[in-house]
Amino acid sequence: CLENPITSTMPPKAQAAAAPTAARFGRVKNNLRMGLVGLPNVGKSSLFNLLTEQSVAAENFPFCTINPSEARCAVPDARYNKLVDIWKPASEYPAYLFVNDIAGLVKGAAEGAGLGNDFLSHIQMTDGIYHLVRAFEDDSIVHVDDSVDPIRDLETIQHELCAKDLQALESAVARETADVKKTQGSKLSGVFISTMDKCREMLTNNKPIRDGKWTSPEVEMIKYKLHSLITTKPCVYLVNLSAKDYIRKKNKWLKKISEWIKAHGGGKVIPMSVEHEQAMWDNREDAEALAACAAEAKSALPKIITTGYSELDLIYYFTAGVKEVRCWTVLNGSLAPQAAGVIHTDFETNFIKAEVVAWTDFEELNVGQKGMAEVKAAGKFRQEGKSYVVKDGDIIHFQIGQGSKKK
Repeated sequence: CLENPITSTMPPKAQAAAAPTAARFGRVKNNLRMGLVGLPNVGKSSLFNLLTEQSVAAENFPFCTINPSEARCAVPDARYNKLVDIWKPASEYPAYLFVNDIAGLVKGAAEGAGLGNDFLSHIQMTDGIYHLVRAFEDDSIVHVDDSVDPIRDLETIQHELCAKDLQALESAVARETADVKKTQGSKLSGVFISTMDKCREMLTNNKPIRDGKWTSPEVEMIKYKLHSLITTKPCVYLVNLSAKDYIRKKNKWLKKISEWIKAHGGGKVIPMSVEHEQAMWDNREDAEALAACAAEAKSALPKIITTGYSELDLIYYFTAGVKEVRCWTVLNGSLAPQAAGVIHTDFETNFIKAEVVAWTDFEELNVGQKGMAEVKAAGKFRQEGKSYVVKDGDIIHFQIGQGSKKK
């Protein structure tokens, strides 16, 4: 490319390493989504059903989920529940995590095996990955490779995702080279060449881009020129155990899986059991049976949802009143006017100030009464301006200029 304005105007200090989170490569939006990926018959669609309470075909057949199923699941939060209990509003709106169920990948997917290219394209449309791996034995559920070996499965999926990204990289380089040749005297920028070479080396060695050490200009180059990459996305590993192993917290594969993940860039690992979760769901209307299941082992679903949400670098603030209690999702680091704009675009334009109480202050001072009397009396209901960075769990009332409604 010609000297890219994104990189050539960077001040010298921007050469410092970018923040070490995969979310730094992501889209700047507040409706991000996680994709549930893995080999066929590892429990993806069954987990998706449990996460979203939707009926998606989960038959024992490798390609039963052809189109990605999309749904949303409420983010569990005791803070939100407390606000609802206090205000007892007419309407309640928790935060939601959007989840896509992606049909199972197989070895050779990057070259089109199975329904490979379609599935990989569906993953590209997500912002983060739940990588579900099977660590349970069950002769009635066939494994696509005829045996249970989570390490082999992890290697297979990682190779396919890296191979797909390598194809995208080579296409991007070819396009950029062709564009440069059209302009006399132009040449590829040094940052472009070095970034592409670094990405190529990682992907050729089956290393996800998110695991690299990148400078801020390199991150911007990847976002600008390689925006469709899969391995830039944050990844949460879910290990599907039998109910027996999950309850006793033992499985011969857990240590090996943990070691593999540490050796391949690290990441959040959550042991869980679709079998146990299904038993809890089936007993949801039988209080005694449900309590017995929960006593054996608590559900992993809340942790799965909240971890996915945080890995996307999302937070939310609250608005609370008798009409409604609502969570408003924003990207971590959003300023007060941007946060107001989530409610209505005019709110960002006509922002005057935000009246804010931190959740910890509210929790400490509120005695279960509606309103902010105790908070105001303690001087904790602050007025913040346009430069205020919204914190997770803030309770906010925005003051908006004429031409817009108040919230």
